[in-house]
Amino acid sequence: MFVVRNQKVNGYNEIVGKDNGELRLLSFGTLTLAQGESYEGNTEAEEKVFILLGGKVKVEVAGKTFTGSRKNVFAEKATAVYLPMGSAFTVTNTGAEELRAALCGTPSPTQYEAFAVEPDEVWDRVVGKNNWQRSVHDIVVKNAEGKVHRIIVGETFNDPGNWSSFPPHKHDSYQPGVEAEMEEVYYYQLDPVDGFGLQSIYTKDGSIDETFRVKNGDTFLIPRGYHPVCAAGGHKLYYLWMMAGEIDRVMIPNDDPDYAWVKES
Repeated sequence: MFVVRNQKVNGYNEIVGKDNGELRLLSFGTLTLAQGESYEGNTEAEEKVFILLGGKVKVEVAGKTFTGSRKNVFAEKATAVYLPMGSAFTVTNTGAEELRAALCGTPSPTQYEAFAVEPDEVWDRVVGKNNWQRSVHDIVVKNAEGKVHRIIVGETFNDPGNWSSFPPHKHDSYQPGVEAEMEEVYYYQLDPVDGFGLQSIYTKDGSIDETFRVKNGDTFLIPRGYHPVCAAGGHKLYYLWMMAGEIDRVMIPNDDPDYAWVKES
């Protein structure tokens, strides 16, 4: 299973867990709260990253309180909170609008300190060119080195008709300095909301070669393989991405040699 279709659930909705296909390390779910509602949870054996997708929030964890607001993913940068393993936490909707958030997790043997990533701490950069140019926001990446165990989280924004994760790349084989071994999950939002994207996943040996039409609120699991994605014409495409690997906490994608030439064109 690669795609989990949008599920509108009030409260916490686990989307990726131990029973979802081939992923061994990542968990993922969404949180939706009405005005004044709260959600109480526990990270148990995982470190988690709370990502605010929209609304106004208060997050309480490990004796600390963090607050943030975001109109939507296309209008403002993210607010994020790192939730250490073995920690009880409470999320409260402090605004007048619906609160929408995501929780990304992976096992951790160590209990680190809770911390927040404010919007002005998110590192944004433009990657690619022509119709494979996109905006990438690093949320919990290099800035969290030594502060987390293995989780990596960010966001990517495609303009209408543009590609990302392009040239197609993979990160499923440990080759020091060449390629990291990491599984990944994408969670999509579209603007306008009724749009779609095209998500491919394939391997050189042909054991995987599929393309899916993904819509707002869908989730995509990437255990291995190349995984380029394209936004439909007239629609902006956003995806939250989370990664985790057994060996290194480092982002080293390995481009498909058949398409690497576009970087020199």
